Amino acid sequence: MAAPSTSRLVVTDTLGRRIVPLDKPLFTIGRRSETDLRLPGADISRVHAEISVERGVCTIRDRASRFGTFVNGERTSEHVLVHGDHIRLGRSGDTEVTFVVDDEAPSVEKSAVSAATELRQMAALLEGLRALGSGRVLDEVLALVLDSAIDVTGAERGFIMLANRDVQLEFKLARARGHVTLPGRTFETSRKIPEKVFATGEQMIVEDLLDGDLAQLHTGTVALGIRHVLCTPLRLVRYVERADQRGADEMIGVLYLDSRERGALKSASARSALETLSAEAALAIENARLYREALDKAKFEQELKVAAAIQQSLLPASNRDGAFFTTSAASVPCRAVGGDFFDYVDLTTGAFGFILGDVAGKGSPAALLAAAVLGMFSSEATYQNSAAPLITRLNHGLFRRAIEARFLTTFYGILSPDGSFLYCNAGHNPPFLVTANGVRRLETGGVVLGLFEHAVFDEEALTLQPGDFIVAFSDGVSEAMNEAGDEFSDERLLACVESSRTASPQVVLDALLKDVRAFCGDAPQSDDVTIVMVRYDG
Repeated sequence: MAAPSTSRLVVTDTLGRRIVPLDKPLFTIGRRSETDLRLPGADISRVHAEISVERGVCTIRDRASRFGTFVNGERTSEHVLVHGDHIRLGRSGDTEVTFVVDDEAPSVEKSAVSAATELRQMAALLEGLRALGSGRVLDEVLALVLDSAIDVTGAERGFIMLANRDVQLEFKLARARGHVTLPGRTFETSRKIPEKVFATGEQMIVEDLLDGDLAQLHTGTVALGIRHVLCTPLRLVRYVERADQRGADEMIGVLYLDSRERGALKSASARSALETLSAEAALAIENARLYREALDKAKFEQELKVAAAIQQSLLPASNRDGAFFTTSAASVPCRAVGGDFFDYVDLTTGAFGFILGDVAGKGSPAALLAAAVLGMFSSEATYQNSAAPLITRLNHGLFRRAIEARFLTTFYGILSPDGSFLYCNAGHNPPFLVTANGVRRLETGGVVLGLFEHAVFDEEALTLQPGDFIVAFSDGVSEAMNEAGDEFSDERLLACVESSRTASPQVVLDALLKDVRAFCGDAPQSDDVTIVMVRYDG
């Protein structure tokens, strides 16, 4: 029989495979956290069995357990163990325990070989991290770091927490032996240790949580049978040249390892390797995080491009020539997508209808609501031969869909072949009606859509003469600002239109857009710009 120090138990359970040395004269096994080998399970008694080690002989004894102790399938109260014996506690076979004997006694030469092997493995690992850090997504790098840390230190399980933008630790990934990802987004352990390591930036090693007052401070961890904890900071070292840049060292998270084996994680070479690993891991994790952010940004930008193309396809052709009218329109969002919209409709009466709207807000939410309103307009316009009833239906449709922040302004006009013009303005910038006799604003209508469910809208009927212009626009035109903060204004808009009113709508539109761009200069576009021009040709 080999010496007691070389007798071991090989334990395989849900956390993987671990080796437990029989390094004391009386080794206890059971469900209680105070036992030397804690095994969970309803069939296992609090102190289920014990193994005595005397003069190289290991004897297992049942401690009056309810469901018994089995060696090689046979229930026993006392049995002298030999190499290869299989031990089962209780009726369940979830946990496998094998008694093994190592014939080779520990030596200085063997320790040196083991340390050298660990260093070679670490060198290969670090090369892998440097190669993968900027080319793999974050989860893959985290898994690689955890698996390597567990293999190097002999821990049973581990997890990584990373700091968020508020410098608070967030759980990211947990792994166990055998490259097993532990389920869930939380980890059953005390947060005191990782938070202390993150705050101090110092590695923390706990030899035995059952010693002294530690058990009371970490009751949740002790209840799981955890005895040994090793937690190291993930510190990102930056080499900076300017004094106004951030500090050279930045804490980005912690790497936590633990074990239920008493006295585990003691190897000095393992700890040294872990310190080296943590430094390289921090760089690899940060590179992977930046890489994933870049991918997410690129994906988002591509989605915006697709959304912008879809939104433009929902709008009609900018130029439309009818038997008695000519139109020209343009919509330029200040972001990839915008909340302005316009559309045309041919009514069954032979009249021509056009709408222009401006949704409150900017970006994707406004664009989605604009698309919804265009859909409602398309379905309602052909059945409504008056302006005010159509606007009322759109207002009811917004309330029926219960959309938050659903407010929008809109203008709807109907032009007939005989020059009669009927319109309704729902809180929109009053369009200009430019005639040979002067200019007037088209203001009749009502309140902003989406404000009051039972709002009442009015309409006004006019008669146009050949050559009369209707210029409808969003506030992004009149309120466009230059670098000094001055607005383009309705006056500049009208002056531009009147200077070229005898030209085609497209020429007038191009001149107006050119004037707006020239006025704004290098100032960024602050709102969506949409213009619809309709000329009655007679």
